[in-house]
Amino acid sequence: MSKVTVVGAGNVGATVANVLAHNDLVREVVVLDIKGDMARGKALDSWQQASIDGYSTRLTGTENYADTAGSDIVVITAGIPRKPGMSRDDLISTNAKIVTMVTKSIMEHSDNPIIIVVSNPLDVMTHAAFKASGLPSNRVFGMAGILDTARYRAFLATALDVSPKDIQAMLLGGHGDTMVPLPRYTTVSGIPVTEMISDEDLDAIVDRTKSGGGELVKLMGTSAWYAPGAAAAQMVASIIRDENRIFPCCAHLSGEYGLSDLFLGVPVKLGKEGIVDIIELKLNDAEMDLLNTSADHVREVMEVFEGMDIN
Repeated sequence: MSKVTVVGAGNVGATVANVLAHNDLVREVVVLDIKGDMARGKALDSWQQASIDGYSTRLTGTENYADTAGSDIVVITAGIPRKPGMSRDDLISTNAKIVTMVTKSIMEHSDNPIIIVVSNPLDVMTHAAFKASGLPSNRVFGMAGILDTARYRAFLATALDVSPKDIQAMLLGGHGDTMVPLPRYTTVSGIPVTEMISDEDLDAIVDRTKSGGGELVKLMGTSAWYAPGAAAAQMVASIIRDENRIFPCCAHLSGEYGLSDLFLGVPVKLGKEGIVDIIELKLNDAEMDLLNTSADHVREVMEVFEGMDIN
C-alpha cells in the first residue's frame, strides 16, 4: 500500500495525516477538503516538519477528488459538529449528505479502497458510507472504540497511578452514552482491574468514559482531535502492516452477538483486507442486556437516516 487519503482538513483530519506521516508507512498522504487552501496549508506544514522529525511520507493538500486516485485507504473525517439549537435529525441529515457525497466521489477515482469513517454520529455515518460505496462490509468500518478505550485507559491510569501502556481494555456498542465498557475484560499487566480498584471508583470511571467527548467540549468549546486522530491512524497502521491487531471498531454485524443489519462497536481483527474477523466475546446476561440496549439506540438513529432517503 502506498497512498492514504484523509477527507477533511479540520483538527481531526489534520492530526490523522500528521500521525500517519510520522509513522512513515506510505509514500503519500493526501488531505482533501472543500477549503482547498486549508488542506494545502496543513499538508505543507506537516511536510516541512519531515526533515525535523525524520520521515519521508509526502503530504499534499487538495479540493480535487481526482488527486485521490488510487487510494488504498480513505479516512473520512468530514462533517459538522452538533451546534446549539441543532436537532439530532438536522445533524444526521447534514452529515449523511456529506459522507454520502464524499464516498461516491472517492469511489469514482479508487477501485477498491478500505474506508474508515470518523464522522459523527459514527454508527449511522459508517452505514451511510457502506451504502454509498458498494464495497463489501469488511472494507468499510468506523473508528470509535479505540478512542473510547483510550479514554477509559487514561482515566484508569490516572486513578491507579500506572502507565496507560500497561492497561488493556475492551468495550462494545455504539459511540456515546450507550457504549458498553467491560471491566471483566480490563487488565493491568494481566492483573484484573477489579483487584486494583473499588467497584465504586470503577463505576465512576466508566461513567466518565461514556461522557468523555462531552467533557472535552465543555473544556475547549470544541470536539477533541489528538486522540481521535491518533486512533484512526492506528487503524490505518494495522491495515498497512497487515498486523491483524484486535481493536474495538464499528463493524457491520450479520448475526454476531445475535444482531444483524447494523453497524455497532465490536472487537475485530484488522489486516490488509480490512476486517479479517469479528470476535464474539462470551458476554454474561448483564453485558448482553447493555449491548442490546446500545443496539436499540443505534437502530433508532438508523431509522431517522433511512427515513431521509439520502442517495
